[in-house]
Amino acid sequence: MGDMRKGYVSERFMIVTKKDDKVVDPNKFPYAPGNESMTNPSVLSLVAREGMLQRLQDNEDEYVKNWSIRVFESKNPIVSIESENSYSERPFYSEPAYGYHYIVVATPNKKDTFATIDIEQWSNVLVVVQDRLRWLYTQKGVTYVSIYGYHGELAGNTNPPPHLHLLTFSTIPPIIEEEAEASHKILNEKGVCPMCQVINEETAGPRQVLQTEGFIAFCPWSPSYPYEFWVSPKKHTTSFSKITQKEINDLSLILRSTLGGLSKTIKNVSYNLVFHLSPEKKNSRQIHWHLEIYPITKPWSGLERGYGIFLNDVSPEQAAEKLGAACRKELAKLVGIT
Repeated sequence: MGDMRKGYVSERFMIVTKKDDKVVDPNKFPYAPGNESMTNPSVLSLVAREGMLQRLQDNEDEYVKNWSIRVFESKNPIVSIESENSYSERPFYSEPAYGYHYIVVATPNKKDTFATIDIEQWSNVLVVVQDRLRWLYTQKGVTYVSIYGYHGELAGNTNPPPHLHLLTFSTIPPIIEEEAEASHKILNEKGVCPMCQVINEETAGPRQVLQTEGFIAFCPWSPSYPYEFWVSPKKHTTSFSKITQKEINDLSLILRSTLGGLSKTIKNVSYNLVFHLSPEKKNSRQIHWHLEIYPITKPWSGLERGYGIFLNDVSPEQAAEKLGAACRKELAKLVGIT
């Protein structure tokens, strides 16, 4: 296992990981059906039988076949519970990269994407993520569970089918910590959740992309990426793991619609999908949970990398207008089908 290092003076983390020198057949995708032996055994394989989803798991060299969703520990984990490194102080601060790293394969079809799997499949994936999230927070040394996915080579994905990563940390990631601190400060000063304020302002505004009964998608006022958009519950809630099945179905609908709309708006787009969640364990710094989607449409310049100042050639208002039109068509098609 590698170590997690902080900057000389900043709170920015980086993780040193061990490179896997094992040669893998480039014509075989480890996460695809038939290649189960190329990954760790599944801790959960959902199999559709007689109109029901059965919860199975691999046993030794016996792998579950005909699965619809598969969950297993990463064979090349970014973090590990097998801690070998020790702590060191600044200016060379480091700590063990301790944690769990699971993969949730969202579909057995390697031609599918997050923008093409159906709403019911999205719902099943989110329920599996919820279950795994709850379990991870019962484990020793888990302070935060990050959930993220990607589509396209520019976003870092070269291994279909579509899948999500669940990665735990023994500390809260800097961006989440900063967001939680700022939210806590505003809540104390103004008595209102800042994200609730944002949702009230963005609803039916020029940056709204789409909304369903319980969720809204909008392009943020100050995006880091062209066509970046967020998906948030309309009502104030800090815990994704406690949302109901109805809310999961609604979230699946808006995710499928917006990601489908994005793929129609920008051909062959690459993007990252990230959950911003509150720490589930006792913590006074809570955030209104949401998802953020970052389309990768151009490389960053020195301004972005060196100073954290982002240049966009598409305003969030223009992006929302284009995305909104495409997403409404996707939603109408999906609702019509269902």
